[in-house]
Amino acid sequence: MKNKKILAYYLNKEVIIWDKKDIDKLHKDKYFGKIFEDNEKKPYLKLLMVEAAYLLDKGIIEIVDFKTKENLSFDSFYSLCCNLDKEFPQKFIVFKDLRDRGYIVKSGFKFGTHFRVYDKGVNPYKIGEKAKREHTKFNVHAYPENKIFTFQELSRYVRLSQNIRAQALIAVVDEENEVTYYLISRIKP
Repeated sequence: MKNKKILAYYLNKEVIIWDKKDIDKLHKDKYFGKIFEDNEKKPYLKLLMVEAAYLLDKGIIEIVDFKTKENLSFDSFYSLCCNLDKEFPQKFIVFKDLRDRGYIVKSGFKFGTHFRVYDKGVNPYKIGEKAKREHTKFNVHAYPENKIFTFQELSRYVRLSQNIRAQALIAVVDEENEVTYYLISRIKP
């Protein structure tokens, strides 16, 4: 029997899942999304747009536009994401590459980067003392291959990463959608 797809809704530039068992399957088992509570204290899962595109592409979820009640195809959802975020194409390729390699990928927004990446097999939601919890291994920022960097940009990126004890990776996406990762670090003489 074919696996049933998880139902997700596109609403106000967000992708939401309300079903509790689907929330558990995606969040607790596979570490996708972030759990919030509505006004009635009922949990819901909010996916990053890149997470939703990945899960839609893999056939794990189906996305319904909450207002029009129409199913969104991968192509239409991808196009919608690109219209909302000019960096979406390279972010999607990098997210897909990292997830397909088995890494856990979360938003890096509050750390000044696209993604925080946890090592394979860890639990990023482990409870306990900070020193004993799983920690971000990499901060990853996705760029197209023709991006020109300034030294100030690279320096700021490395320092932000080192402040949270993560390694700074630059993910460069070429015209064939292949990803090359560059580790950037600061050396103290």
